Amino acid sequence: MENLKIKELIEKYPFVTAFFDENNFDISKSLDLTFLQYLNLFTEEEIEELAIDKNALINSLKVYIEQMKEFLGLNDEKVNSITLLAGNDKFGKKENYDYLEIKKSEIISIVGPTGSGKSRLLADIEWVCDRDTPTNRKILINGKDADKKYRLSANNKLVSQLSQNMNFVMDLSVYEFIELHAKSRMVENEEEIIEKIISQANNLAGEKFDLKTPITSLSGGQSRALMIADTAILSKSPIVLIDEIENAGIDRKKALELLVNENKIVFMATHDPILALIADKRIVINNGAIVAIYKTSEKEKELLKKLEKMDGIIQNLRKELRYGKTLDDFSF
Repeated sequence: MENLKIKELIEKYPFVTAFFDENNFDISKSLDLTFLQYLNLFTEEEIEELAIDKNALINSLKVYIEQMKEFLGLNDEKVNSITLLAGNDKFGKKENYDYLEIKKSEIISIVGPTGSGKSRLLADIEWVCDRDTPTNRKILINGKDADKKYRLSANNKLVSQLSQNMNFVMDLSVYEFIELHAKSRMVENEEEIIEKIISQANNLAGEKFDLKTPITSLSGGQSRALMIADTAILSKSPIVLIDEIENAGIDRKKALELLVNENKIVFMATHDPILALIADKRIVINNGAIVAIYKTSEKEKELLKKLEKMDGIIQNLRKELRYGKTLDDFSF
């Protein structure tokens, strides 16, 4: 930090302008100086009159930056894995496993009948449970007890959750929406990130849209595509929870590939056999408990290829219907 010019400090940490204002430092003509060089401009009389302690001020700026980074959730702790420790079912019986470790870039599908407890498992992960939910499960981060910041701080969320229904109410364009998120994350290459997100969103959506489109006019599929691309590229949360992605009107496989390529851990509750088999592992839920954990087998991967081929046919038929064509000439 000591070697950064003031303008470079402001570019990297825009909030430092508040520090200079609070200390009544006019740095407008000293942007090409380091903070120490700026302090060295003061005369001995000014230093004595203003009670300037150079070392104390430099240390105060360091502390200020660290505290603001912590407050804004910019102090990234790399999450390389999470571990689920077994709890119990709704009758108090221990779950049918001891622990499950999931590493970054892995996809885990969660399957089970309606009401079996899939959403409860997602909630346990989002809450970073510590034997304090009805299931009595516990979550470890990188093999250790989770820091309380993941539960108590809105700025250090471990999890981003994407639900089936995405409805925007803000009166913003797509550009303004992404820009707002980018600025809150203080990304350096803002325009590049915005372009990347809209490009990836259009790669997922059935119907394309642009940066000028009002977000309130996006279709369900377009909204979902935008949020997945935004979450993958801009969100600091290392875990993404997806509830029922199969009817989202997007390219599901590309969506999962995007999230995994951005080093996310992905959990998805699904009834779709294609999504269940795309996952690296499959958790089976019943009676509120994990009753089985399967690694996708080679036979299942072969089946997946056939299912994807069938799905491609269905998607093409939907496209034909969407654009008003008949299916008279279609045959298997």
